[in-house]
Amino acid sequence: MTRLSNFDKALLNILQGDIPICSHPFAEMARRLDTDEGTVLARVRELKSAGFLRRIGTFFDSNRLGYQGTLVALKVEPSEICAVAQAVNKYPGATHNYEREGVYNLWFTLLTPNSDCESKILTEIRSLRGVEDMLKLKANKKYKINVQFKLQ
Repeated sequence: MTRLSNFDKALLNILQGDIPICSHPFAEMARRLDTDEGTVLARVRELKSAGFLRRIGTFFDSNRLGYQGTLVALKVEPSEICAVAQAVNKYPGATHNYEREGVYNLWFTLLTPNSDCESKILTEIRSLRGVEDMLKLKANKKYKINVQFKLQ
């Protein structure tokens, strides 16, 4: 699949920010798209398989829920990047874990309910084999909450 159909675009628009909150959301999406639930589920699987869709989930305002976010930059021995990334990904609050070029070559965000929890997790990560240095970069201002692409 290299091109998106109009149906695919309409489905992706719903998935980006208008998933119905009900007991059968895919059936409701099907109703909106004038099709059946099986077709919606099949297209979702195919779009995910083709790389157009990475995940289905919601975004919460973490600050309003009492969580704090931190951007973390790690300097990791190149031979340990995969192992460290996998270890970081095991923490429920770790998101956006990406390898980058430069001295600090692994970056991720961490959402935690309090400073003690953040400190404990970052201490554990700092002690992983291959981690040479860590920068904890607190946000002073939030610039982006959610990005959506209108496809039609």
